[in-house]
Amino acid sequence: MKFTDGFWLMREGVSASYATEIRDLRVGADQFTAYASVKRVAERGDTLNTPLITVDCFSPAEGIIGVRTTHHAGRVHRGPDFAFPGLDPAAAGARTRRDGAVTELTSGPLTLRMDGDGPWGITFLDADGRRLTGVDTKGTAFATTPDGAHHMVAQLALDVGENVYGLGERFTPYVKNGQTVDIWQADGGTSSELAYKNIPFYLSSRGYGVFVNHPGKVSFEVGSESVGQVQFSVEDQSLEYYIVAGPTPREVLARYTALTGRPALPPAWSFGLWLTTSFCTSYDEETVTSFVDGMAERDIPLSVFHFDCFWMREYQWSDFLWDPDVFPDPEGMLARLKERGLRISMWINPYIAQKSALFAEGAELGYLVRRPGGDLWQWDLWQPGMALVDFTNPAAREWYNSKLRLLLDQGVDCFKTDFGERIPTDVVWHDGSDPERMHNYYAQIYNRTVFELLEKERGHGEAVLFARSATAGGQQFPVHWGGDCFASFTAMAESLRGGLSLSLSGFGFWSHDIGGFEGTPDPAVFKRWLAFGLMSSHSRLHGNVSYRVPWAFGEEAVDVARKFTLLKHRLMPYLYGAAVTAHRTGIPMMRPMLLEFPGDPTTRMLDRQYMLGPDLLVAPVFTEDGQVEYYVPEGTWTVLLTGETVTGPVWRHETHGFDSLPVLVRPGAVLPWGADDQRPDSDWLDGLTLRVFGGASTGPTGDGTSVTVPDLTGATAAAFRVVRDGETLTVTSEGTDRPYRVVAETTGATAEGTGTVTVTP
Repeated sequence: MKFTDGFWLMREGVSASYATEIRDLRVGADQFTAYASVKRVAERGDTLNTPLITVDCFSPAEGIIGVRTTHHAGRVHRGPDFAFPGLDPAAAGARTRRDGAVTELTSGPLTLRMDGDGPWGITFLDADGRRLTGVDTKGTAFATTPDGAHHMVAQLALDVGENVYGLGERFTPYVKNGQTVDIWQADGGTSSELAYKNIPFYLSSRGYGVFVNHPGKVSFEVGSESVGQVQFSVEDQSLEYYIVAGPTPREVLARYTALTGRPALPPAWSFGLWLTTSFCTSYDEETVTSFVDGMAERDIPLSVFHFDCFWMREYQWSDFLWDPDVFPDPEGMLARLKERGLRISMWINPYIAQKSALFAEGAELGYLVRRPGGDLWQWDLWQPGMALVDFTNPAAREWYNSKLRLLLDQGVDCFKTDFGERIPTDVVWHDGSDPERMHNYYAQIYNRTVFELLEKERGHGEAVLFARSATAGGQQFPVHWGGDCFASFTAMAESLRGGLSLSLSGFGFWSHDIGGFEGTPDPAVFKRWLAFGLMSSHSRLHGNVSYRVPWAFGEEAVDVARKFTLLKHRLMPYLYGAAVTAHRTGIPMMRPMLLEFPGDPTTRMLDRQYMLGPDLLVAPVFTEDGQVEYYVPEGTWTVLLTGETVTGPVWRHETHGFDSLPVLVRPGAVLPWGADDQRPDSDWLDGLTLRVFGGASTGPTGDGTSVTVPDLTGATAAAFRVVRDGETLTVTSEGTDRPYRVVAETTGATAEGTGTVTVTP
């Protein structure tokens, strides 16, 4: 929210009070509190009839420092609050130090410094004493607006050339400088400033992150009101934010996700190709079977089949009952699909239409959200007379899950948890939550409710969602997809921007509707999107008014779908290793170039390419004629699809057929390559090949390059160490006595064996 009118004036009706000087300081061993007046105090009378801002400085976890500014502390706190699995002040190792007027708080590599002399300000320093950012003279304040609202305001300085990223799955420009961003859930598609996944966390190119600990509306002005500041504000009496140390972007995300929660590891089968009925299309078991048969006849392996909304009867979403006129034998149909090796996904949402039998049941039991006067909250958008499940009520959560459990008993494996953004604020919640704070947070308890049911019923490691809405901490319940995008190259590019922003907001897994959702894509769009989609974390064919079976877009689309599905399956030992890394460290599978190459200034603006795991550079093609421009960082990279080499740093201008896109392997990488191209969840050690790409020689006694191959639980099935001595490769395995093959990609030499394998030119 903007409060000023240019540099000197306030907007009409706005008044602001700024922390000006420290009047008192209370210092503990691991935290301190400063009391700041909002004007200079020259005499005792200046302490009367004036506010005081309380500033608490503390550390919630190692390498993270929190600042909480408060005007009036007596406001009733009704929640909800973000849950922090990694909250551990005792282990933060925080310590304070006073030196004259200077007070410091240090946690890990991060130090907060406050100088009692001179103007108000806070400085944040890295381990080398370098200033990361700071609070300047107008950076701690509260403001009132003409409507009488009270806002707490903070500003953090932007350095010259500093870029800001993240703030959720945003489809606006990738670098957020110059933007106004409101953290407020909305069902706005992918072509506007609105977002389904709003995360009050941003990452700076200077190697730190900022998390605003407020689940309600947070307004960010990223160099867009005061151009040298990131301003954020909340309509509240208190504002709490955390500075997260790096020094690298990877370390920032590791610390942030350790605090807010690491993603669960999705099951390996979920990384295969998903096909849906699409949304408004006409379908029944015959249609579904024809799709599955068509994929099999065309040798396109399919892993998951998804039933979208109209598996239920019209006007009755959600009642979780199959439409008997369309699906008279759902149990038999699901059994027949599962006999073919398919997993089953079902569309659900948290809304209960008035025509649904669950409406009266939920109302009688008190499980639906009510207005302050006691009436049920209802409207006609989406479903006529629909109400909203009150997930703040534990009994309502169990009631909702009892309906889903019947579907699981029929053979369903996972759920697409759609919606969760259009959450009203003129309501009363069962647990007394503040409606403004619950608007964003609802997505968290909705997705958590369904995810925990899947874990309980299917077992640890078998739970996966296809979720649209999320807030901070939502990364714990993967997978999330990009929402409703148009079937165009423009929407394809904006979807990728959203995914990159989400990955820099702590989310490890992300997907999108291949071909676009709205409308029917041109065959060129569909084929280009196929390659992009199958080089993503998760891959789903889905649309609105038309089917997304590849043959609907021509035989070449069939060939493209087949080629990249088989390629993804061969890559699964590598991809699942990257998934395990996301689960254990919070580093996402789809990584903006900045994340892997923070020292290369060129990578800081790149939003049309990404690293898939640590070693694959992917540059989707966003043109019909195949022209693509992308950047290759330093070193000699290998084109995965052709074996050519490219030496960077360099910008590449290429033209690709529909069956191709730039996929480059990082110098020195060792790619574990699966033998089974028919499924994503095979035994990856059976016929395993280690593809060793060119890199610096490590010598016969060097440490070499290590690579692990996980099993289907994410545990290490085998570990390999590759030592290069000129053109000779020596590979040693640990944890397995099964044979494996080694290919030296630079020379083409191969060898096979167990234990230690040597490859000579």
